[in-house]
This record gives sequence, structure tokens and C-alpha cells, in this order.
Amino acid sequence: MSENIVPVSDSMMPRRDREEQYRQRAKCFWFTGLPGSGKSTLAVALEAELIRSGFKVVLLDGDNVRSGLNAGLGFSEEERRENIRRVAEVNRLLLNEGIIVLNSFVSPCEDLRKLASAIIGEDDFRLIWVSAPLETCEKRDVKQHYTKAKKGGIASFTGVSAPFENPASCFLEIPTHIMSFEDSLELLLKHILPEIEL
Repeated sequence: MSENIVPVSDSMMPRRDREEQYRQRAKCFWFTGLPGSGKSTLAVALEAELIRSGFKVVLLDGDNVRSGLNAGLGFSEEERRENIRRVAEVNRLLLNEGIIVLNSFVSPCEDLRKLASAIIGEDDFRLIWVSAPLETCEKRDVKQHYTKAKKGGIASFTGVSAPFENPASCFLEIPTHIMSFEDSLELLLKHILPEIEL
């Protein structure tokens, strides 16, 4: 860090005070899984449910972040790492503001998920694995990404030309290939509400 950069975090309202004001505990919930597994669909629905219940929530989605904050990054190993590093730093800023953060990112490798956890902090990081298998995700293929990737139209596409490593452990696994959307959302709320209710 440059000697000319002096963070002002010590003079800001403490996170605990913000959490008490919002009547919630700030946590990071990180959805990982293959493209088409249902990460974003569940994260969007969860955000809506939590906001309706009065929680202060921010959703960070892979496509949205890559069309803005990280628009200049590609999909090389180094660029994927930088993408996750930046997102994790944004999480840390939001958590310090007392905000609950939902993240929907493929984050295909254990190293990337560990990087996010290290930056955010293990006490605040909750990994949610949306574990639909490749065959199910290919059948869904709403965005036609798998089709394009198989034809060579998308380089380094996870599940086709780039690997996905199943998490060694996680806070919650949601097998969307055998659970309905309604049951998946109910399972999410059952595990998440005790984490964030003050």
C-alpha cells in the first residue's frame, strides 16, 4: 500500500453499531456452481425475500460485475483470480457497512473460493454450492452458452473447455436437479435466517 493512502476506517461508524441499527448480522453468502445450475435464479429470489423481510441486502452477480466493475477482465487464470479478488474486496467494504451480501459467481476452483474467503474472512464467508450436474446445466442452457462453447464460440468456458472443481466443503449444498425451485428457496431461508437475524 502506498504511504500516501490512509484508510479512514478507524473514524467510521463501527460495523457492530450499523448491524444494531439495521437489526441484522452482516454476512457474505457466496453461490458457486456450473453455469446454468441456478445460482443467479436462487440469489435473485433470496434477495427479494430478504428485502421484503426488512433486511439490507446487496446482490453481486457475475454477469453484472463483468459488464461494469470488471468489464476489462477476460477469462484467463490470472483474470479470473483478479475478478474474484475485486469482488471479495467489495464484499468486505459492504460487510463493514453492516450489509448482507449475496454473490453469484461460478468461481470454479477451490483456490478462487479460498481467496474470497481469506479476503472476506472465514467468520463472514458462507459458501453455497448449487450442485446441478453438467448434463442438467447443458439441458437448461437458457443463454445458449454451452452450445456456443462446444462450437468454439466461447473460450475457457467452465464445464466445456475449463474445469469446475466441486467444493471440498460448504455451508450448504443445493442440488437443483432434484429439488424444486420452491424447496431450494425454502432450504436457503432455513439456513440463512439464523445467520443474519440479530
